Parts: sequence; C-alpha cells; structure tokens
Amino acid sequence: MLRIAFVCVLLAACGSDPKPGGENEPFATFQACYDDHHGMEMFSTPCAIEICCIDHPIGSAKMNVVCGETAAACGSYVGSNLTDSADTMLSADITKACNDYLVDTGRPGGTGSGGTCH
Repeated sequence: MLRIAFVCVLLAACGSDPKPGGENEPFATFQACYDDHHGMEMFSTPCAIEICCIDHPIGSAKMNVVCGETAAACGSYVGSNLTDSADTMLSADITKACNDYLVDTGRPGGTGSGGTCH
C-alpha cells in the first residue's frame, strides 16, 4: 500500500512540472508562444492566443494567469504583447480569443461557444 502511495505522489509531482518541448512548455514571452503555435504548428490566430493564455507559463507567470480574469484584461494584455503584421484582423481575433478563453476556463463574462481550441 505504501508503495502505491509513493508511486502516486511521484507521478503527480512529475506531471505538474512544465518541461521545455512538452505540452505545457514555458515561454519567455507571449509573442514566442504565439509564434510557436501559430507560425510553427499552424493554429489559427484565435486558437494560438487562447492556447498561450491557458496552457503555457509565460515569463515568470504560471499557466492560465497572464490573460487575466476578464475579456478586457485579456484584450489589454494580448494587445500589448502580440504583433502579427500578416493578420489584418488581429484586433477581432484577439477579441474572439479572449471571449473563448473566458468560456473555456470557466471564468464569468465569456461569450461565444468556446471549445474550438481545447
């Protein structure tokens, strides 16, 4: 029984630590995260934004915190930390991503269907 408890604790500890190249890889900047998910993995702009908001530690922040608790906070953070000269609809894409982010994380105030990226 003690052996099973030890294995469970060990697995939980290993699963909570983001590793470079892993699913929850940390990124130094939001832009670097976006460039990876949009430019390299070819996610749509809204999905790349939402993935970075939810699934990755950015800078010294933990996962799922940099985009804030409201659509306005998310829009402000993303708008200040992301550029994409190829996206002529970047402002609308940020709005969509931030609304879906609220829905998908269960935060109040989200609109849209969510669930399209996660």
